[in-house]
Amino acid sequence: MRPDTNDAWLARALDRPEPEDHTARRILDAALEQFTLLGLRRSSVDDVAKRAKVSRVTVYRRFQNKDTLVEEVLLRELGRFFQRLDAAVAVLPDMKERVVEGFVVALRHTRAHPLFGGLLRVEPELVLPFFTVQGGPSLSVTVEYLTDRLRRAQQAEGRPDGDLRPVAELMVRVAVSFLLNPVSCIELEDEDQARAFARRYLAPLLDA
Repeated sequence: MRPDTNDAWLARALDRPEPEDHTARRILDAALEQFTLLGLRRSSVDDVAKRAKVSRVTVYRRFQNKDTLVEEVLLRELGRFFQRLDAAVAVLPDMKERVVEGFVVALRHTRAHPLFGGLLRVEPELVLPFFTVQGGPSLSVTVEYLTDRLRRAQQAEGRPDGDLRPVAELMVRVAVSFLLNPVSCIELEDEDQARAFARRYLAPLLDA
């Protein structure tokens, strides 16, 4: 996506995670439940419509196709994740500690999330396009979110101005690599191990 599109998606995820349209919310709720129970491959727009108790035409009027519906579900859940992450790191005193705890919270939330964690385990080949920096909005928006939060912390701590987007993208790539690699996830199952990893390898990136 283009940077301006990323900004628009980020604004939606952060400021308006729930659509104003009640029917659209019902459809997204039904889609989340449907995708969680049966995965993406075995779920159709008709399945979502039946679960939401609306016609398939109603679904298509609000979401152009299945891919759009999947993206909207992922981005709504991503907005909820950003809210949780902001709350978890808000009380921490400095930028590096926020990076460390943010990494731990991100791993914990994604693994436990019924949709994110479930689909990554069951249908990784289908979910991967939505979870790559180049291919899907979810990771692009996550990079923009982290860049924004790092920039705010940089300013608050009086650090020299610098381009933080490459640092944010690297951190996101590292986190995703652990989520997509079962062996890596096993190595960091303990949250203390995840914190130690983040302190050793991620926090120093802020000084680069």
